Amino acid sequence: MTTQNKNPNHLTLFSAVHPFCLYAVTFIIACALFMQSANAQDRTITLDEAVKLGLDYSKTLKLSKSKVEQAVSEFNQAKDRSLPTGSVSYGYNHAEIPANRLALGSESFNLPSSANAYLGILSLSETIFEGNKLKYARQSTDLLTQVARLDINNDKDQITYDIISSYYSLYKVLQSKKVVAQNLATVDGQIKQAQRFFDQGLVTKNDVLRFQLQRSNIELNGIDLETNRRIINYNLNVLLGLPEGTQLNIAQITEADRAVAPLSNYLDTAMNSRPELQQFDLRTKVAETNIKSIRANTSPKLAASVAGYYVDVSSNPIPKSGSFITPLTAGLTLSWNFSSLWSNKNKVTEAKIQREQTVINKSITVDRIKDEVNQSYQSYSQALNRIQLLQTAIAQAGENNKILESKYKTNVASATDRADAETLLYQAQINLELAKADAGLAYYTLLKSTGTINK
Repeated sequence: MTTQNKNPNHLTLFSAVHPFCLYAVTFIIACALFMQSANAQDRTITLDEAVKLGLDYSKTLKLSKSKVEQAVSEFNQAKDRSLPTGSVSYGYNHAEIPANRLALGSESFNLPSSANAYLGILSLSETIFEGNKLKYARQSTDLLTQVARLDINNDKDQITYDIISSYYSLYKVLQSKKVVAQNLATVDGQIKQAQRFFDQGLVTKNDVLRFQLQRSNIELNGIDLETNRRIINYNLNVLLGLPEGTQLNIAQITEADRAVAPLSNYLDTAMNSRPELQQFDLRTKVAETNIKSIRANTSPKLAASVAGYYVDVSSNPIPKSGSFITPLTAGLTLSWNFSSLWSNKNKVTEAKIQREQTVINKSITVDRIKDEVNQSYQSYSQALNRIQLLQTAIAQAGENNKILESKYKTNVASATDRADAETLLYQAQINLELAKADAGLAYYTLLKSTGTINK
């Protein structure tokens, strides 16, 4: 009789289990790597770091810098126009003369039936005087270069403010999420306590549902906050040039308690620091230089020139003694387009109007900046006052919450009163965090309005 071996085949069992183990190990390693990668994408960033990253990455600033380089190039071209102009040419001409006999009275002679000529010209010319038009051109392009550099400062201020605004928006959302988490923990404790009271017959089911409804409302608020966080986080990553999946955490900010100087101080600072006003001053100078340049059209022009000629009538392109001549010339040319005396005055009038428009636009901008500074100043002062009031409100809401918590435990206050007290404290906490962030942003808004956000 054959005895059946009931022991399992270890090789067969290993071969059956081995692929599953391999997949499991691979899955665990992949999960570990994924978690490590996800954690590596978290980044806590300070406001100064965010501004530096954003300014270094900004494509707008790179475009502004390229415009400055263009303005510098135009300035160099204006300087180049004051250099002598020169040209050189060399040409060959061949002529066939079918009718080559000339009769001059009783005498006649025959010309060659064909002729060759080589002509080379080298010339240099220089404008000695043209009413200083080249000088005014250099001054104008130099002033426009300075205007372009101020455009960089203006763009830099706006980019910095956009980064700060997004930074504070993310801070507000993250702080609100912390308050939501804190209040969820508090409400969970209240739900457990209410459930125990219900089991003991001290409260009704409606009291328990009241706390559960409050928790649901807090969770809904948390969902909205998380959606806003993702949007703001993504936008800030784009501004800073960070990978889109980077989860940003905001370092603690404490700018909400800065002292406020008198309004006149900020107005004076804005008048001295705003790039727009400096640009208008430069554009006024450009307009004045343009007037001088147009007036120079009525001035005479004096130019000097030198030239050398090479004339060879032989058929051989290689010069030979006696077959070519090399006349050299030098001269001064004085010219005057006197019709400009009556055709130029309307151009001068137009240039004066443009200068006046620049002055008026500056005056309009000054008024706008004053309004902007005043509004930013009042907003910041209001934000600081709001923080003080909310701190008082939190203290009052906290005391009220303690009283109602004690009353509720002794079954003196209803669940509705208890939930309302929790809601008031919760809302006051959120409002304070938002007010602190609003005050911080209002301070930087005030700095931007004075042109000192990057100083």
